[in-house]
Amino acid sequence: MLTSLAFIFLVGLSMAAICQQLKLPRIIGMLITGIVLGPYVLDLLDPSILSISSDLRQMALIIILLKAGLSLNLGDLKKVGRPAIMMSCIPASFEILAFTVFAPYLLDISRIEAAVMGAVLGAVSPAVVIPRMVQLMDTKYGTGKSIPQLIMAGASCDDIYVIVLFTTFVSMAQGGHAEIMDFVNIPVSIIMGIVLGALVGYGLALFFETAYAHKHCVRNSTKVVIVLGVSFMLMAIETWMEGIISISGLLAVVSMACTLKMKSIAFVSKRLSEKFGKLWIAAEVILFVLVGAAVDIRYTMGAGLAAIAMIFLALVFRGVGVCLCLVKTGLTWKERLFCIIAYMPKATVQAAIGSVPLAMGLPCGQIVLSVAVLAILITAPLGAIGMDLTYKRLLTREN
Repeated sequence: MLTSLAFIFLVGLSMAAICQQLKLPRIIGMLITGIVLGPYVLDLLDPSILSISSDLRQMALIIILLKAGLSLNLGDLKKVGRPAIMMSCIPASFEILAFTVFAPYLLDISRIEAAVMGAVLGAVSPAVVIPRMVQLMDTKYGTGKSIPQLIMAGASCDDIYVIVLFTTFVSMAQGGHAEIMDFVNIPVSIIMGIVLGALVGYGLALFFETAYAHKHCVRNSTKVVIVLGVSFMLMAIETWMEGIISISGLLAVVSMACTLKMKSIAFVSKRLSEKFGKLWIAAEVILFVLVGAAVDIRYTMGAGLAAIAMIFLALVFRGVGVCLCLVKTGLTWKERLFCIIAYMPKATVQAAIGSVPLAMGLPCGQIVLSVAVLAILITAPLGAIGMDLTYKRLLTREN
């Protein structure tokens, strides 16, 4: 395992640096590292690492969500309430609609199998999008109109919506039927996640302040460990409560971090945000290298031009959905174009659930995985490069 970790960090960082020198996003180097080191090319990663890959990826995602929550200004978020809610479901719905309508003709699959494929492909990747939105908030690009906050909030909820639809469509593809409660659970999951995170964040802030008042100063490094531990517990609660009540663990983590920022002294929340930013340097490498390692490059050979055409057609529908969400927001056409670009990347959810239909023995499993792999290889670099190259031209920097 130690050798595998050495490969992940050293080769991943080296490839990221090479891509940076070539004016390409660092993520591309990390994804390539994962694909090459993974079990489908050189097979240099220990099976023990791959067996806990999803857990490691989730831990890395929690770290960037904590940094995002500690950087989020709730006053700014209130300005974009309606569009943020719409961004969490409408673009994904448009993309799923595109797959449901056109995939049966382009890829020769049934309508319900096309819906399963659309649900796999419908989610934007928070792992690609959120770090860039945090960077924009730090450098004040687009913050005058709360554009990074809008995209970050939408991307955080988008995954929940899509995964609930995915489980519903898979059940239908297996011969089951959709339950009305599956759809009711979407808003319940979001609301419960926000409420639980806010309560826990308030409790943590109170604990830290009480300790300080009694002259038991808790070091910021210790606070980071405590906050991380509590975040892992929030994710565990989501699993424990499954079948009883739906709770979004990821939203609970963001909500906790936001509440902690609100209730803490500005200097303390800033220091915590900086420390999580430093942790992200290592977590980023683990996340994207392991996402690359989950990609089976062999399946891309059978997908062909029809799959690529379907991916781009669905992105067009997704762009229309984003434009619909931004009606009456006061954003310029340049800023709306940036939002469309930011909502393109796919990686995390596709790597996590792309192989599920195949593992469940569905006839569409092979083609779903093929299209998921292609979508990661095409849209993750395309979206990342698009955001990196255009944000200075399309967004206004706040003084």
